[in-house]
Amino acid sequence: MLLKGKTVIVTGAGGALGQAAVKTVEELGGRVIEFDLSFRDEDASRSRFEIDLTDRAAVKETVSRIGDFDAVLNIAGGFAMGHDAAGGDDEDWAQMFRLNVETCRNMVKAAVPVLKKTKGAMVNVGAYAALSGKPQMGAYVASKAVVMRLTETLAEELRGEGVNVNAVLPTILDTKANREAMPDADPDNWVSPDHLAAVMCFLISETAKDVHGALLPVRGLS
Repeated sequence: MLLKGKTVIVTGAGGALGQAAVKTVEELGGRVIEFDLSFRDEDASRSRFEIDLTDRAAVKETVSRIGDFDAVLNIAGGFAMGHDAAGGDDEDWAQMFRLNVETCRNMVKAAVPVLKKTKGAMVNVGAYAALSGKPQMGAYVASKAVVMRLTETLAEELRGEGVNVNAVLPTILDTKANREAMPDADPDNWVSPDHLAAVMCFLISETAKDVHGALLPVRGLS
């Protein structure tokens, strides 16, 4: 099995993509450690940590307690439309950078020392939209662009130490929330969370050992 014997941290494990990633890792033979602010159900059989990923000290302390692991799927993040780039509330920008940049960087700082030891892998979530500017999405695309540049930088710094760092760039995910927000759209054109999770799991597998710094579009038909 593609991930047999591997231990994988999934951040944002309680969300739609996070749940798909947890399921896919386990189907491929891996063991999952789940991080999120909260979980919808209580399941004592699972390795779960309720944690604020914007709290660097909490992330560092939690990661230090779980022992070795082989990979991190950095899924925690957020999306919001905003005002035009020259106006609006600065809090919009601060919130997007907290949810998308700080959560990722805090996991990077805590996890990379372990990944160097285990010769592991990390996959971040960028955004296809962040390949260029988009109206009323300045805060979101700017924050995801930072994640993408951070991914490339980490890949250059760590590939010589046996650590793979890559990112996926999805478009709209086919989730219940997106269907409710866009009832007139055709969800058949969107990206299945299960399909995106499968791509992410490929990138942390031994099969992708020679892939470094990729920003892989996962677009569906959108």
